[in-house]
Amino acid sequence: MYIKSPLNYTGGKYQLLPALIQIFPKQIGTFVDLFAGGFNVGVNVKANKIICNDHIGYLIDMYKYFQNTSDQEIILNINNRIKQFNLNQENIIGYNNLRDLYNKNPNSLDLFILTCYAFNHQIRFNNSQKFNSPFGKARSSYNKKIEENLINFSRALKEKNITFFTNDFLHIDLSSLNDSDFVYCDPPYLISTGSYNDGNRGFKNWTEKEEKQLLSLLDSLHSKNVKFALSNVLKHKGNENIILNDWCKKYFVTYLDKKYSNCSYHLKNKNTETVEVVITNYQPQGDMPWQQQTLF
Repeated sequence: MYIKSPLNYTGGKYQLLPALIQIFPKQIGTFVDLFAGGFNVGVNVKANKIICNDHIGYLIDMYKYFQNTSDQEIILNINNRIKQFNLNQENIIGYNNLRDLYNKNPNSLDLFILTCYAFNHQIRFNNSQKFNSPFGKARSSYNKKIEENLINFSRALKEKNITFFTNDFLHIDLSSLNDSDFVYCDPPYLISTGSYNDGNRGFKNWTEKEEKQLLSLLDSLHSKNVKFALSNVLKHKGNENIILNDWCKKYFVTYLDKKYSNCSYHLKNKNTETVEVVITNYQPQGDMPWQQQTLF
C-alpha cells in the first residue's frame, strides 16, 4: 500500500509507483528526489536517507510544516480555517477571500487549504508568484480522503530520515554520493508544458538548455558509478523529444503503459500517443510487465 501525496500535483507519479519501485535498486543508501513536486515517489522509497529537493519553495515549506507539526494540530488548524471562511463547494466568496489573504501573507496551511478547493486541486501562480487557481465550484473540497492522505503523508515525513532543499537542480551538492546511492529525476518535460514550467508563473522555464544541462549532470553521475533513473516522455501530442531520444541510446530504457486520465481534458484527441519512459544507467532486475528496451 503506497502513501499518496495530499497534493494533486501536475505530473504526479502515484499511479506509476508499482512500476517505479520495481525498477529502482533494492538497496539504497541516500535517495535523492531531485524534482520532488508532490513527493509521491520519495516518500515511498526505502532508503537510509532521503533528500527531497524542489526549486519551488512553497512546496518544501509545506512539507516542513507537515513534518514539524503534529497530525492533530494540522487537522485542527485546517478545520478552524474552513469554518472561519465558510469554505465549501459553492462558496466562491469565501475561497477568494482566503486566496486574497494568502497572497498578502503566504503560509503553508492556507496554501494547502486553497489547493483543496481550487479547480482540479491545482497549484498555480501568476508571474508575481501570487496564487491564482480558480475556484473548483461543485467539484473540489477538503474531504475525508484528502485528510486520510494528509495524515499518512505527514506521518511518513516524521518517521523517515528526510532532509529538504529548495535548490535549482544544478546547485544541489551531489559530490558525496557513491555507488550505494540513487538519484531520481522527474523534471518538467520539454515537450509537454505544465503550469510550473511555462515561463509565465514566476518560476524557471524549462527549455532545451535546461534539458541538456540535466542530461549532462546524469552523465556525470554515471561516470562516478552513482545510479540514476529519469522519468520523461519521448513522444507527446505529436511531438518528439529528439534530444532525449538520442541521449538515451547509451542507457537502459523501460517503456511504461500509462493513460493520463487526470489530464485528458487538455487533449483534443484523447488517443494521442504518449510514450512515457524511465531511463536508467543500470539494468533493472526482475520480471516487469512493461516493454523494456536496452540500447547501446
